[in-house]
Amino acid sequence: MVTAAPKFEPIERQYISRGLVCGVDEAGRGPLAGDVYAAAVILPEEYDLPGLNDSKQCSEKTRERLYDAITSQAIAWAIGIASVEEIAKLNILRASLLAMKRAVEALPQPAAFALVDGNQRPPLTIPCEALVHGDARCASVAAASILAKVARDRAMTALDAQYPGYGFAQHKGYGTRAHYEALERLGPCYVHRLGFLH
Repeated sequence: MVTAAPKFEPIERQYISRGLVCGVDEAGRGPLAGDVYAAAVILPEEYDLPGLNDSKQCSEKTRERLYDAITSQAIAWAIGIASVEEIAKLNILRASLLAMKRAVEALPQPAAFALVDGNQRPPLTIPCEALVHGDARCASVAAASILAKVARDRAMTALDAQYPGYGFAQHKGYGTRAHYEALERLGPCYVHRLGFLH
């Protein structure tokens, strides 16, 4: 069941005098396997994205539709990644912030201000504000949550062919019963976050 799309607060407008404002969010902090992804999105003042919502509130089909609509309508967008190795070295929070930083820095048209989901600010070279529940409050952050989630899900589906037997295409690396059962049979593979398995 997909919940109704929220009525977003006009948060971007508070900062528009500074220049282009991007929304930033991540996907994949909790799974047992795979990289952590982030996205940065600059939306135009007028856009047509029916059903836009926090990615966790959308079905897979809706996320895929919105991904195409966002990437075609956005002024600029980019994906950032922090690897399994970086997660192990830095910890998942710092790796998530690194992925966010990479997404913002990869925007083909630079932003002047960033609105970031959560209560932590990534180490950006532009001013930013952390927004708790930003993906439910702010349209550009919700759009970023969709792009990050879809990009990561597609990557995990691709890894399913490379590492068969774990079910990555189904659970996307999360700690489902089927995933734990596969780990019991096969042991961890190269893309598992070993620190998450203890």
